[in-house]
Amino acid sequence: MTASFPFPRRAPVRISFSIGLIILVVFALVPAVGVLVVSFTNLRGLPYLPVNWVGIENYLDFFSPAKRADSLNALGNTVIFATVSTVAQIILALGTALLLNRPLRGRNLYRAIVFMPTVLGVTVTGLVWSLMFNVSGGPAASILSWFGTSSAFFGDPKLALALVIIVQVWMVVGVSVIIFLAGLQAIPAELYEVSSIDGATPWQRFRYVTIPLLAPSITANVLLGIVNALQSYQLTYVLTGPSNKSTQVLSLLVYVQGFGGASGTTLSQSQGYAAAISMVQFVLVGVVTLTALWYLRRREARL
Repeated sequence: MTASFPFPRRAPVRISFSIGLIILVVFALVPAVGVLVVSFTNLRGLPYLPVNWVGIENYLDFFSPAKRADSLNALGNTVIFATVSTVAQIILALGTALLLNRPLRGRNLYRAIVFMPTVLGVTVTGLVWSLMFNVSGGPAASILSWFGTSSAFFGDPKLALALVIIVQVWMVVGVSVIIFLAGLQAIPAELYEVSSIDGATPWQRFRYVTIPLLAPSITANVLLGIVNALQSYQLTYVLTGPSNKSTQVLSLLVYVQGFGGASGTTLSQSQGYAAAISMVQFVLVGVVTLTALWYLRRREARL
């Protein structure tokens, strides 16, 4: 037993796991409990103000008639943003991975190009796409001018959320492509040869060989996409600002309420109320993620 163990003794492993557990507790569990406690207080962003225990008042305030419209708007935008961006990301990433898995000339260069937006960062990505959709001289505005029309792009309430979703998918699709490529390369080529001999069409090989064996990769990408989209606010903040109702999601609402960011929000910001919103978001992320995991695991078993 000792010879097969990767370490001569168990003590180094126990110490390593203990250090990791301590780091997890200090930097993850303690802050999470702190946010939960703060959500039951009236902690505000101004100094020297007394902090009082208000119970569930912040949660009731979130669903109160005075703020119900903003809350439901943020919830709806969050669900739409997470659903559409995740589905589009999975479809685009799978198609790209299937293409880049073929013996193409310069395949590694294409893979690097696809992955490049992931490493640019939110600020650089936001700057690039803001210039692309600049209403006064940007490439998109120039193209529309050829047809005698124009658009406010990120300033258009009917178009802003769709454009943010497009930028979000462009920025994160590279990670999904890498995961799908790893899954595709783990599929034995013999399975495709046998299915071809049996007369399977390309679609049948994709449906009955590729998809079942890619099920773990699909599960990983779906979960990563959902969690990332539900918690993302930086890109929305950079592209449309903190006060655009058409693109305001729960995480952005937490940021604005907790730290300001919009004109006139300094006096009204409340860390206690922001913490309550973050707990609502936590429950939403947990329910959606666990439901998706349960469904995808069952689907993997059926495949």
